[in-house]
Amino acid sequence: MPPMEAIADTAVITPRRLWALFEPIHAVTYFSPEAVNGFEEAGLRGFWRGYFAGRSAPLGVSAPEPVTAAFCSFAPSMVAQALPSVWETVSPERALEVRRAGARAALARLLSGQEKEVARAAELLAGAAVAPDCTGRPLTAANVALPWPEDPLDRLWHAATILREHRGDGHVAAQVAADLDGCEILTLRVGIDLPRSELQPYRGWTDPEWDAAVRRLVERGLLAPDGRATEEGRRTLAEIEEATDRAAARPWAGVDLGELTGALGPLAETVARTLRFPNPIGLPAGEGV
Repeated sequence: MPPMEAIADTAVITPRRLWALFEPIHAVTYFSPEAVNGFEEAGLRGFWRGYFAGRSAPLGVSAPEPVTAAFCSFAPSMVAQALPSVWETVSPERALEVRRAGARAALARLLSGQEKEVARAAELLAGAAVAPDCTGRPLTAANVALPWPEDPLDRLWHAATILREHRGDGHVAAQVAADLDGCEILTLRVGIDLPRSELQPYRGWTDPEWDAAVRRLVERGLLAPDGRATEEGRRTLAEIEEATDRAAARPWAGVDLGELTGALGPLAETVARTLRFPNPIGLPAGEGV
């Protein structure tokens, strides 16, 4: 979750700048009515059952513990409310089809009339996503193992999904290296620039769990007693984001980034207008798109 000011300089093409372009494309699977309705029509009532089914489906039928580990910032109890019970309603294969169809329907509506632009952006983004390094990246590897779709809208979304999970897996590694658990990273972010209301309820942490995480970071000198990040806390998060950027850089080698941003930027801007800000994924409003 890059800080709000992280991609203010849109003249410089960085991994964080690129994240701000492909993340809105991926995010339709969470925020569009087509995607949400698709999971409900498949029998997964309630947003989070569809979320956990769709995002974890590339891993196959999974217990909550591996998914909690891979998703990182969700409370174990929240994941366990959805998994493994969702697999009694849909198979992973069915969940994959539902998420594909929902994302495609949303992008078809939002990007209507830009079919040529979509095809070019999909080709360029797929060039970065077709064979990324998956070392230590379980969600990336699971999505890379899926068949590549032929339809340009499907390809665009699939490429964006691989790249966002690639960045996310790297972010988890950087966070673990900084000795921050799933709740602590959220309390630190809230201490800097995101409202608690956008993170705690959407990740399932109880007030006692949240407050305990704050106390741990106060003891480490990363948060002040009022929950605001200290200078050391800000430096720690900045170092995590810098490590995340370094880990996310490899897929872009050999890609014409100027052409990619030129093709993808207008599409991302169109899609981003439909997202709400602030949001639980940390995508900043009006920056980088």
